[in-house]
Amino acid sequence: MAKYQDLLAQKAALEEQIEVARQAELQAVIQQVRQIVQDYGLSAEDLSLQPKRGKKGSAKAPVAPKYQDPKTGATWSGRGRAPAWIGKNRARFLIA
Repeated sequence: MAKYQDLLAQKAALEEQIEVARQAELQAVIQQVRQIVQDYGLSAEDLSLQPKRGKKGSAKAPVAPKYQDPKTGATWSGRGRAPAWIGKNRARFLIA
């Protein structure tokens, strides 16, 4: 059975070989892509390589209210913590 230190040395050697092989293949792939882009006259926009600008994620649209307090006119969408005025019988506050 191999010792821990021997295995670590093998791992380091393999990682080095992997990086060398990756760099060699990467150069070939880059050359291929450049040739294809040149042959077809493609741009970064054609390939959707331009970074997107603006906020990350999407802003949530406000939810329409489902319940309304007839005394104060306060509304609640039905999401989140229920207001104190809603009580247990929500049906009577439902907006038609």
